[in-house]
Amino acid sequence: MRSADAVLQKFRDLCLSLPETSEVGSWGHPNFRAGKRTFATFEWISDRPSIAFRLNTTDINLLLRRKEFFVTPYGRGQWVSIWADAPLDWRFVSDLLRRSYRVVALKRMISALEGKCESEWPANNALQPTPPSAVPSARKRRSARRG
Repeated sequence: MRSADAVLQKFRDLCLSLPETSEVGSWGHPNFRAGKRTFATFEWISDRPSIAFRLNTTDINLLLRRKEFFVTPYGRGQWVSIWADAPLDWRFVSDLLRRSYRVVALKRMISALEGKCESEWPANNALQPTPPSAVPSARKRRSARRG
């Protein structure tokens, strides 16, 4: 299937452009890791190509409202997949990859990601990330309540 090969190659290029990433073949399909932890996969489910992302629960719930997304059949609710045999919005896929990467990456890897030119990774307005600096630490939240 030539179109699936082209999708996989583009997906691979995006994944491997992130800091400290690698491709590992396991469970019969390519998995993309940030360090030692998997953040995305390309796999066949029910004879259809799909891309799986590891995301937070809020993002997963938002994505499942869209018809092209489905619950990944593994991962205890930490993964969501999109069918890869329909036209993909690559800007949106790029945004999901960044989000997925951040879920598993180490702090130094996230810092390296933030240092990349943002024009390489255009944001998509469908899901807006919360910048880490905008999320107060537990200590700051407790002192603000006391205060």
